[in-house]
Amino acid sequence: MEIVLASTSPYRRNLMRRLGLPFQCVAPEVDEHVESGEEPELRAIRLARLKAQSAASTRLSSPSLCIGSDQVACLGDRLLRKPGTDERAAEQLAAASGNLLKFWTGVCVASDSGALWSRLVACEVQIRELSSAEIEHYIAIDRPLDCAGSFKWEALGISLFEFVRSPDPTALEGLPLIALCDLLRQAGVSLPSAAQARQD
Repeated sequence: MEIVLASTSPYRRNLMRRLGLPFQCVAPEVDEHVESGEEPELRAIRLARLKAQSAASTRLSSPSLCIGSDQVACLGDRLLRKPGTDERAAEQLAAASGNLLKFWTGVCVASDSGALWSRLVACEVQIRELSSAEIEHYIAIDRPLDCAGSFKWEALGISLFEFVRSPDPTALEGLPLIALCDLLRQAGVSLPSAAQARQD
């Protein structure tokens, strides 16, 4: 069974490696525009499905399973995008200081035969009160410019939190592994039985 991760994200790739399954990465061809009035959780699961289906539709070998994932971050009603610059990262963290952020992560497994299995995972992150000096120093150390919310929770970003509330904390990195393992089992890939020893 060929496993394909429909993502070029290094964060998702590193998470996927934890499962011990041979896999390859492909860039999904998906229009990620925000539909008017679309709720963030619906957007996350819609794009996860589209990414998985996009990869599945291009597979020449059979059988295969393609994994798509998408994350939407919100501060209240505000959608948090990847900041891209130090200035926007500082602005996001200043706005998040003392507040609760919500993350919706959709994950989908699509087979080359058209079958779909999907799940939505919610995470809440309480950011502690941050000084401007802390924000500036954190950005200089972790460089979270490609991360929605402007932090890397798997690195120094954890120091910005009061708590994380989620049934699957790996969802914060963009690929909820607990949910994914369940979906893969439903699709016929039994874990941990199918895992191979890692060659780290």
